[in-house]
Amino acid sequence: MIISRTPFRMSFFGGGTDYPAWFKEHGGSVVSTTIDKYCYITCRYLPPFFDYRSRILYSKVETVMDNEKIEHPAVRAILDHLKIKEGVEIHHDGDLPARTGLGSSSSFAVGLLHALYAMQNKMRDKMDLAKEAIHIEQAMLKENVGCQDQVIAAVGGFQKIDFLPSGEIRANPITIGREKLEALQDHIMLYFTGFSRIASVIVKEQLEKIPSRQSELARMREMVDESVKTLTSGDVADFGKLLDETWKLKRTLSSKISTPAIDEMYDAAKSAGALGGKLLGAGGGGFMIVFARPQDQPKVKERLHKLLRIPFRFENDGSHILLYQPEIAPEQR
Repeated sequence: MIISRTPFRMSFFGGGTDYPAWFKEHGGSVVSTTIDKYCYITCRYLPPFFDYRSRILYSKVETVMDNEKIEHPAVRAILDHLKIKEGVEIHHDGDLPARTGLGSSSSFAVGLLHALYAMQNKMRDKMDLAKEAIHIEQAMLKENVGCQDQVIAAVGGFQKIDFLPSGEIRANPITIGREKLEALQDHIMLYFTGFSRIASVIVKEQLEKIPSRQSELARMREMVDESVKTLTSGDVADFGKLLDETWKLKRTLSSKISTPAIDEMYDAAKSAGALGGKLLGAGGGGFMIVFARPQDQPKVKERLHKLLRIPFRFENDGSHILLYQPEIAPEQR
């Protein structure tokens, strides 16, 4: 049996510049990190004692005789990608719900690849896992997704990720002092807006508007470098002010990124003293971060008391194997 644990991510700056439609012409950069909320994948070869060949458990339970009958598109694609024909059992558990802006679909893809490789007694480089997950989501599943979620889920920690026009991807760890990191964490509040959404639908309009949003995307990329300077040598408060600016720009990329209800939540937080914030991921709902000084947070909490706040900590591990107890595939015994 194999168990992989892959973190969800918190994206800050540069979102939108990690889509090939943009970075293959202009280059792109993002600043993201991972948090201590995870996707867990348990997998094993399924013994041949059942009236089905494979069993897949997530929000539903699938029992199938053939991989082609698997309804979960990512599971079906990854088994095909790895050419796994043996009967398997795959069980998914997540600390937070899917379709909420935390990169859960990419964490799932990275975590499942990691677990299935381990089941085959193979250990993959984390960047290779990320690139394979990108291939599966973009080329095989034809999803409108970028490239940052897979990378940050695989490598973990605070990273400035660069996307070169050549297609090369570079993950650059950001060195942040412990005191600064604690201060940053203490300024960020994570709230669930109560809405979930399908990111690919929102991104479709955003991609169509790239030609008319070049100045906005260029500015969002510039803020990546400004945020790194803030993290390494600047004032923590400036990070929050940059978040406010990037959220205002992000809202112009698509009519589906925000809603009147979300705008009301954000304005309530700002009126209570928050310096900035943004919806995570593609937008349209899911999780929102609010950046506020610790002394202002009681008032923010009061204004947002109807929303669910999720405590979190930053993490640095990325995807890794929690349990490694490989076994021989039934067909090889």
